[in-house]
Amino acid sequence: TTMPHLHPTNTSLSELHLTGIPGLQHLHHWISIPFCIMYLVALAGNSTLLCVIKADPSLHLPMFLFLSMLAVIDLVMSTSITPKMLCIFWFHSTAISLDACLTQMYFVHAFSVMESGVLVAMAFDRYVAICNPLRYLSILTSPVVAAIGLATLLRAVVFMSPLTFQIRRLPLCSPAVMDHSYCEHVAMLKLACRDAAFSNTYSLSVSTYVVIFDSLLIALSYTLILRAVLSLSSPQARKKAFSTSSSHLCIMALFYIPGLLSMYMERYHQELPPHIWVLLADLYLLIPPAFNPLIYGIRTKQIRDGARRVISQRRRMAGGIGPGPGH
Repeated sequence: TTMPHLHPTNTSLSELHLTGIPGLQHLHHWISIPFCIMYLVALAGNSTLLCVIKADPSLHLPMFLFLSMLAVIDLVMSTSITPKMLCIFWFHSTAISLDACLTQMYFVHAFSVMESGVLVAMAFDRYVAICNPLRYLSILTSPVVAAIGLATLLRAVVFMSPLTFQIRRLPLCSPAVMDHSYCEHVAMLKLACRDAAFSNTYSLSVSTYVVIFDSLLIALSYTLILRAVLSLSSPQARKKAFSTSSSHLCIMALFYIPGLLSMYMERYHQELPPHIWVLLADLYLLIPPAFNPLIYGIRTKQIRDGARRVISQRRRMAGGIGPGPGH
């Protein structure tokens, strides 16, 4: 029995309301269709990718370990927003507790920072594989891969924890209605009764730093890769390296551009209809998780071969050709 149009008027504000996509509420049912499809594709694609990489020992290489990290991040990131968003679209279930809202905000933003870090790690991995192939496995050992993964996690926690604590301590004004489809930090700061300039500046600085710093590292890796590729004598090798690099760059553009656009529009282009930056913010969290396993997984020959091996192995076992109970 949710009553979406009753705004809370209490002063403690233990509950907030999300409007969904402001101005497009009459289209919520239609918008939910592509959103739901993208979420199901993300769940199926990333889970399959993780299962194939785990089941096939030949895929236990740095490149695929980073790909596994990306798949886990994508599953968490899309699951932290999509089920609640679909509840808003389908059942007008707009209410969310303050603690649930802060938790959602923390997961969304921390895992976005982690995804950015893993994309840098993947660019570095490609750089070592193409520019220094003979030393690839001696440079990217398992402890090094684990340390890179841990560093991306710690960076996300260090950047996002202060922002969450700051927002937790801000008094929020009623009616606490957020013009957004998930708990996003800029939308939450607009509910503050007190001046939130510090939190605003902090979040903008962190987001801009992460995107610029990580994009520059990725650009540097791919510039060096491009230089190495152009010096390859075999057209076949050049084509293969170009194919891998171009698919990686597409994913990176899909991840960084909508995220930054949505953040800056929300702050500096108030004259734009709010549904534009809300849709951008939604797509930036929904498109990469759905497309990452397709672009990285299906276009990577080792993953395709690994999937075939796993499927044929399962078929053999199902057919009773697998090892007997005594083995």
